[in-house]
Amino acid sequence: MSDQKKILIIDDEEDIRKMLKIRLEQEGFTIVQASDGDIGAKTAEQEVPDMIVMDIMMPNVDGYSCLKEVRSLPKTKDIPILMLSGKEEEKVRDLFAFQKISGYIEKPFELDDLVMKIREILKI
Repeated sequence: MSDQKKILIIDDEEDIRKMLKIRLEQEGFTIVQASDGDIGAKTAEQEVPDMIVMDIMMPNVDGYSCLKEVRSLPKTKDIPILMLSGKEEEKVRDLFAFQKISGYIEKPFELDDLVMKIREILKI
């Protein structure tokens, strides 16, 4: 399928990356992965995905720093980003306005809810 959407998953938890990869590939998406924010920003610039699903709390380079880096790069500045975290949504709300994130899902989450949110953001 030539119009297959590519999603970059940036999360330090390998189990979450695997789970999302399996489910999103079943839904017809192409999946690229990164285990931290530093690798994630580089992968985003290299792969230029249609969307990024990113954890906030990660060692080394966290989601906030990765988001800032992704938004500063010409090739990736407008990619829709869905943030994942165990933090309360209120702490993340400012990112919607200031960093142009497309959505937020709190961990733990239901895979069906995540897929629905991705489809909504990508308008498919």
